[in-house]
Amino acid sequence: MCGILVALGLSGNPEQNRRRVLRCSKLLRHRGPDANSVYQSKDGRNFFAFERLQIIDPSDGGRQPFTIHTPNGDITWQLNSEIYNHEDVQQELLPGISMVRNSKSDSAKPGHLYEKYGDDDKIWNALDGTFACVIWDERTQQFCAARDPIGICPMYWGKDKDGATWFASEMKALQHQCVSFEIFPPGHCYRSRTDKLERYFKPDWLMSNQIPTQPADLQAIKQGFINAVVKRLMSDAPLGVLLSGGLDSSLVASVAMRHLKEAKNAFDRTHPLHTFSIGIQGAPDLIAAREVAHQLGTKHHEFHFTVEEGIDAVYDLVYHLESYEQVRAAVPMYLLSRKIKALGFKVVMSGEGADEVFGGYLYFHKAPNAAEFHRETVRKVERLHLWDVARANKSPFAFGIEPRVPFLDKAFLQTSMSIDPQDKMIDMQDLPDGKHKKMEKYILRKAFDDPSDPYLPESVLWRQKEQFSDGVGYSWVDGLKAYAQKVITEKMWANRSERFPEETPSTHEYYLLRSIFEEHFPSKSALDTVPKGLSIACSTPEAVSWDPSWADSHEISGRAMKNVHDAAEGFQYERRQERKQHRAADGCVDNPEGPMQQRSGDGTANGVGHAGVDAEAGKVAAAATKQVVQGLRATAAAFMPGKQVPAAAATSQTVSVSDCS
Repeated sequence: MCGILVALGLSGNPEQNRRRVLRCSKLLRHRGPDANSVYQSKDGRNFFAFERLQIIDPSDGGRQPFTIHTPNGDITWQLNSEIYNHEDVQQELLPGISMVRNSKSDSAKPGHLYEKYGDDDKIWNALDGTFACVIWDERTQQFCAARDPIGICPMYWGKDKDGATWFASEMKALQHQCVSFEIFPPGHCYRSRTDKLERYFKPDWLMSNQIPTQPADLQAIKQGFINAVVKRLMSDAPLGVLLSGGLDSSLVASVAMRHLKEAKNAFDRTHPLHTFSIGIQGAPDLIAAREVAHQLGTKHHEFHFTVEEGIDAVYDLVYHLESYEQVRAAVPMYLLSRKIKALGFKVVMSGEGADEVFGGYLYFHKAPNAAEFHRETVRKVERLHLWDVARANKSPFAFGIEPRVPFLDKAFLQTSMSIDPQDKMIDMQDLPDGKHKKMEKYILRKAFDDPSDPYLPESVLWRQKEQFSDGVGYSWVDGLKAYAQKVITEKMWANRSERFPEETPSTHEYYLLRSIFEEHFPSKSALDTVPKGLSIACSTPEAVSWDPSWADSHEISGRAMKNVHDAAEGFQYERRQERKQHRAADGCVDNPEGPMQQRSGDGTANGVGHAGVDAEAGKVAAAATKQVVQGLRATAAAFMPGKQVPAAAATSQTVSVSDCS
């Protein structure tokens, strides 16, 4: 994978434009620290800039952008990708065609497919993997762009003041160039010749309102997941597995370790797999991860962090994450990725996606019926690019680490999302096998329940769902919340409706994170990319209605599930009621639905906008930012007396307008 930047139809001086594109591309260099290159069209109006992370074909043959020179003009393309079936694509769809520069890179295939088949959905549906791609055809002066079905590779697009179209892997490269920008939706293709954004990925489970009736086939689930993991062992660079000690990442590690020798293109099939975990000393995840690593025989690396180190990293993490959501889980992943990079690894596999596909979050215990259970899994998978997938991509890529998520494999999704949801429903009174309760993700657990040749220790295979931000140590979430209570003053909190007139934060934690986000990304377009709405234990806003006691709640921790989570007793969280009363006193009106921002068919954003702040609110914002940035360590020490506060966990990368103008 890599960082991509594309600017098409620029006006003005070509040399100045080239320098401008290079400055913006540099903001993506953390995604591709190994090399960079630029393509400039003959007329000086179109540019492709590429920041390379060398994983497949690290030779010069894999260097992007790629260009096919034809008598009538160039076909140029680049993409952030891992196409796992690229060899099959070449043999079956491009027989006898030599790749540009004799490249063995997976990324070389889409341009040749375009040359042969034209601008057709066949190109994108033929690809099994992840990608964010732009193709420009000098012959027709047209372009197209597409993103993988689930949105595992990030991509943003926008227009500048002169009407040029820009694309980038992260919005930080666009925010000072485009008058507006937004997320390019997954599973879609845009064609300039029709000026239409259209969905190319149309599986029945996503497009149909029908509830599946196919009984769970445990062998199909097992084999489908094994296939998904094995194909993701493809790498010309060192690869490891993020092992939290939960069911999902443990299954990834187990399957990878068992089937490593089956991967025909793995980096190293002769040595034990490396696994990595992180947590606060004594965290439940660390204990489980050690047990898994011991049974599997992996070369395990365990790292620790303190609450203070996590807080120190928040400011830079929000810059890389480009969101104020998912911060709790992103911080430990961010800290771990830096350690992994220092050990020389470029690729990791992770367990994201299983909870969305199989209904693994603890709030699924309250699903009212099988039909609503299924609809919620579809909503969760469809919106993953705004949540866990974005976090799992951008946190490791802050240090040039590529993540891979086998649970979101296209074929595995087709199998698992076509299962009768009654088989996924949770019933803790039922013992389908006479031994194990029908807990969350029961059919996935049962698919790998082989006592004669166990994939995992029994204690891990049947371990209760623990969200990553909780599993690294409950004191991390509790400490972050306590820190926010300290750093957000009473005056700031009292004026929160003026500071944030839309989507006013309902907790001190969200006030803190929103303040940091808006310092990095102050525009309305940036705010519109962040998902909106209430959530309980990582639910969608729609699922909050499943239980009246969840009304006006926004708490993503699994410990919010009273009488479900084993450690829920004593856990407290703020509700939105206080904010509603406060805003009502100010004459403000809330949106009771709290809809999550979605994308319409033409790619425009639907959701709550951001009204600007007045001068007084701006002063409050400046005060908040100053305290957040300058008082980080001192405040952490104040609310945790007697503990040493270490140096900041990462170097600040604040971006000013002049950095990319």
